[in-house]
Amino acid sequence: MLINAVPQWQGAISPGAKGLIEGCRALSELAGHVLGKPVHHVRQDAATSDVVAGIANRSVLTGTNRQLQLAALEAPEGPVLTIGGDCGVELVPVGVARFRYGATLGVAWFDAHADLNTADSSPSGAYHGMVLRSLLGEGDKEFAASPAIERGRAVLFGARSLDSAEEEAIASGLAVRSDDVAGALNAAGADRVYLHVDLDILDPGEFPGVNYPEPGGLTIAELAEAIDGLSGMEVVGAGITECVGTEVAALEPVLAAVGRVLMEG
Repeated sequence: MLINAVPQWQGAISPGAKGLIEGCRALSELAGHVLGKPVHHVRQDAATSDVVAGIANRSVLTGTNRQLQLAALEAPEGPVLTIGGDCGVELVPVGVARFRYGATLGVAWFDAHADLNTADSSPSGAYHGMVLRSLLGEGDKEFAASPAIERGRAVLFGARSLDSAEEEAIASGLAVRSDDVAGALNAAGADRVYLHVDLDILDPGEFPGVNYPEPGGLTIAELAEAIDGLSGMEVVGAGITECVGTEVAALEPVLAAVGRVLMEG
């Protein structure tokens, strides 16, 4: 298993977004300890750039930082776990997994948000709210994945704060919401899976160290159980994102569950 720590924060423009850098470091250190694997720290430029075509920090997100992340995935040994950083870090590893494993790759999107906006529909211009739409091949052409995840093969779990454009995308069948993620992926014809975990799927009272907390989330035990629900599927990669806390020991069960499904796959 390869663990890549990617401390990108520019996809999130909240006041506390720079805390994603230290959150990434703390969480990746814990991941290495729990999973018994070395951590590869992927260098990222912490600079900002202008809003262009409705996307904040566009040139930073599409420039050297992306190239460094791609280079880190040139020759992975087995499954890859990416520790972010904001959700925008998932553009590269999911895109690479889709290229390597083909059209039947599915995505399990464990997140309080759907991340299905485009630059036109986003209320903020923050790219981390657009990344799944990009992975489905839509939105800004500099970000849209090619090849893309097939329609209906992205399954949302735990989403509870959605914009109207995201609701419309789901209603159109672009993505699916389900509490039975494995069942929905199987029904969609996915034979391999990438697991995305934004820690804001957790209730803030359970783990407060997230970038965009939303009430009404899961407990740590419930999240670990949901991840284990993918057991039996071939999970080829995973990402854990949006941690701004440095007191992360409580997340050990989540990391252990991610490790189980990756090693099983």
